[in-house]
Amino acid sequence: MSDKVPRVPGPPGPPGNPGPPGTPKPGPPGLSGAPGGGSPGQTAGGQIPWAQLFILIAGGFMAILDSSIVNVALPKLMSIFGVGAEKIQWVMTAYLLVSGVVIPVTGYLGDRFGYKRLYIYTLGAFTIGSALCAFAWSNNSLVAFRVLQAIGGGMMIPVSMAMIFRIVPPHKMGTALGVWGITAMLAPAIGPTTGGYLVDNFSWHTIFTINIPIGIIVIFLAGLILRETDVRHDLKFDIPGFMLSGLGCFALLLALSEGQDKGWTSQYIVTLLVGAFFMLLLFVLWELQTPQPMLDIRLLRNPVFAASQATTAMLTMGLFAAIFLIPIYAQNLMGLTPMQTGLLLMPMAIMSGIMMPISGRLYDKIGALPLCIVGITILIITTYKLHVINLDTSYHWLQGMLALRAVGMGLMMMPVTTAGMNTLPPFLSGRASAFNNLVRQISASMGIAFLTWVMLKRQVFHAQMLADSASITNPVAHDTIQMMATQLAASGMVSGQDGSVALIALSVQRQSMALGIGDTFIVSTIIILFAVPLIFLLSKKRVEAQRAIEMQKYSAARPN
Repeated sequence: MSDKVPRVPGPPGPPGNPGPPGTPKPGPPGLSGAPGGGSPGQTAGGQIPWAQLFILIAGGFMAILDSSIVNVALPKLMSIFGVGAEKIQWVMTAYLLVSGVVIPVTGYLGDRFGYKRLYIYTLGAFTIGSALCAFAWSNNSLVAFRVLQAIGGGMMIPVSMAMIFRIVPPHKMGTALGVWGITAMLAPAIGPTTGGYLVDNFSWHTIFTINIPIGIIVIFLAGLILRETDVRHDLKFDIPGFMLSGLGCFALLLALSEGQDKGWTSQYIVTLLVGAFFMLLLFVLWELQTPQPMLDIRLLRNPVFAASQATTAMLTMGLFAAIFLIPIYAQNLMGLTPMQTGLLLMPMAIMSGIMMPISGRLYDKIGALPLCIVGITILIITTYKLHVINLDTSYHWLQGMLALRAVGMGLMMMPVTTAGMNTLPPFLSGRASAFNNLVRQISASMGIAFLTWVMLKRQVFHAQMLADSASITNPVAHDTIQMMATQLAASGMVSGQDGSVALIALSVQRQSMALGIGDTFIVSTIIILFAVPLIFLLSKKRVEAQRAIEMQKYSAARPN
């Protein structure tokens, strides 16, 4: 999208007053929506089109839920297909890679063919992919079908977000995105519980077949209720941009997903990271000079949008500190099953679901900054508090702390996104949504990879420290070993010092893992702290001022 577009006749219209239904504001030829704040899809009177919104929520919820629900079935799939962990992981890795590669192209496809049509096609691809996955006969066939599923699932989130910015008036955007954002917080938390229940009580096929009836119903309702957006027939496909972004994102996400297993300093991972760096660098340089970029890097010239994306990246990494680390702690150290772990996370998910629409309504009234100040304060305190978890941590204390942490996350996650997106004209919502979701995808992968590395490094450190204190040369340790050996021998389980030493070694490993996870929460707290200065760029006054600047820039630009 070039910075220069044809001049828009007349002054920009007031937000939320798009005129009679179906009557678009005057705007640049071929562009969806008017820079003045009205959009052809927005409802008369500036109300939220709830029926359309819930159809968009349904698709996004399916896509996000599926990415977490499959995790639980991986051990069962290993035994069914007779493969090891290194092969079964491609069921998840293939979905992650493909969904990351297709996100940048969604803005172009939506502008070129219409967002309603694209949304229905993505739903269709996801539903057909789910059906094929359920009938997979081998690990390789399942991976291939997951690729098709990921094409639809990867596009569904940015497409639904872009449509929301076209059908909802700006002064109601916080409420709409707050409701829509429930999917991003609720689905990952209930995924393990749902997956565990289906696998335990039915079969692994049901984690895929459950998507089929829902997908068919949503496709039918989308065709019936959603309204098509304007189509730009003059757009040309940015082939170099697509190739560079696709290869760069593929290499980066593959390196992040396999770095821990292969070794971060291995030639394989280093080659992928170096290749990704240069591919993405060439992509940025190309996008800055081409008149119709696939992913508009120039959007980052908008300081509010840039601050919004940087804050989103840090919050996403902070979010996955709990979503990723707590299940490891709960299953490996507390001895909980996947379903019990899901129940542990359920209050966190429910609290997020409650806070999302509340924060959205508050955003429409007071803007993002007050919500962000309160939210990030709660988030920092609770994330830091979690560093004290150990082998004796109370189940209910952990559950309560995660729920309180979700209050902070729910207060600021959607306002941060909405503040940045609201400064842009509606016709740029597709490109901005693709950018936002690509940032989320990469930062989530980076967060998991980095936090895993920190956890393992600190676990090794604590294991060495604890092993030194539990050495046979330590008088206290020596007496403890002798006492345990006597008790074990008396019980008839094991005899001699070997059994007691083995139990102490196991205890050292478990304790060092708990301490390593605790240290990882400290690192996660530091990451979130970096977002503190950025949230002050998201005040309501600054957002409105930047929105006026952007509207004036696009409406005053003259043809090349």
